[in-house]
Amino acid sequence: MTQASVVGVPQGAPVEVDKDKRNWLVASCAVGGAGVAAVAVPFVSTFQPSEKAKAAGAAIEVDISDIKPGEKKTVEWRGKPVWIVRRTPEQLASLPKVDALLADPKSERKPDELTPVYARNENRSIKPETLVVVGICSHLGCSPSDKFQPGAQPSLPDDWAGGFLCPCHGSTFDMAGRVYKNKPAPDNLEVPPYMYLSDTRLLIGEDKKA
Repeated sequence: MTQASVVGVPQGAPVEVDKDKRNWLVASCAVGGAGVAAVAVPFVSTFQPSEKAKAAGAAIEVDISDIKPGEKKTVEWRGKPVWIVRRTPEQLASLPKVDALLADPKSERKPDELTPVYARNENRSIKPETLVVVGICSHLGCSPSDKFQPGAQPSLPDDWAGGFLCPCHGSTFDMAGRVYKNKPAPDNLEVPPYMYLSDTRLLIGEDKKA
């Protein structure tokens, strides 16, 4: 087998290697490779969804064991506030009494968007005592305030039975999130998909077992 010749060097003559040049080439390749890797890592990472993005669309588990009668807990789902209210027996008893004052007492408007099948009842809930609604007014997207105390109050009628008041334009909702007549808000508050994982835990965002 013959030795390959190098241009300008007689065949069979020893070839001298410039060690300094070789070391420089090796170092340059190593640095270049590292640079490519450094650029590639953030580029590839842009294809990975962030934890915040995952949470924005994922169902969330909520512990409701700490909510006392007459209290409300607010959680975030898909960037929206979701209210979980544990209604008192008195608040539940007030619901049928205000039906005649409501714009959509039976939740018949936009049922596929606003009220799942299991919430198309007087309480708008799976279990009577627990209300789960998105806390965004159907008028211009403001967040209503709690007005659970019955009776006359500023911006509310003398026979107020308890519920929610939107401070932006005065829309009112009862303790089931149903909008009163002759108000700017056209629809009831949205009931999101949800289900019970146990007596004390909710899954908001999914309702396959509900």
